[in-house]
Amino acid sequence: ALDWPLYGYRSITRELWRRGWIVNEKRVRRIMRRDGLYCRRRKQRGLPYRRHGLQTYPNLAATFTPSGLNQLWVADFTYVRLFGAYMFVAIILDAFSRRCIGWSAARHYRTELTIEALRMALARRRPPPGFMHHSDRGSQYAADDYVRLLLAHGAQISMSRTGTPSDNAICERFMRTFKQEEVLIRDYVDYADALQSMARYLEITYNQRRLHSSIGYRPPAEFEGLFEKPQSHLTPA
Repeated sequence: ALDWPLYGYRSITRELWRRGWIVNEKRVRRIMRRDGLYCRRRKQRGLPYRRHGLQTYPNLAATFTPSGLNQLWVADFTYVRLFGAYMFVAIILDAFSRRCIGWSAARHYRTELTIEALRMALARRRPPPGFMHHSDRGSQYAADDYVRLLLAHGAQISMSRTGTPSDNAICERFMRTFKQEEVLIRDYVDYADALQSMARYLEITYNQRRLHSSIGYRPPAEFEGLFEKPQSHLTPA
């Protein structure tokens, strides 16, 4: 619980199982309640939504359930308060494994912020044509440069309905986790310190260590390893 202050009793139980302890959820919940290991989470207000006249797209992800990697990507961005300034972080997740496959940070939230995250994801994953990219209807995702980059790689573009954050629930849940487990418990010295700390969280803590109930209480990297094609071994004649 000290390592993962925001784990619930279910995640704590799975982590104990992975470490060789034999214990059931009821006992873990009872101990956590007795020792005051439950935490209260503060609500955060989001950025104001601004109307724009750019083209938007229907919500294709509403009727699509991915069955493998690089079938559905979900994207969003958020803001972080620094001393006397703001910092903005854009992310892209693989909806099947919940892995953060692309991200970027900047002192602004112009389209360049989201494009850098998309370029990282494209370079890392090299998705096949026809993969789906889902986001909200913000100008950063409806911008011509962003849409052009998606279409150049054969993406299907999907967007949430207006004023319906639940249409992008995976990203919304990730942003809550990111803020609670990283942003709200850190006192960043400056922009460079925040960037380094966030990179460590996204690439190591979140992708390689944090358990996710939606993928069988495994870290995303470990879960993706279950779907990697085994290497063939040649046998000499």
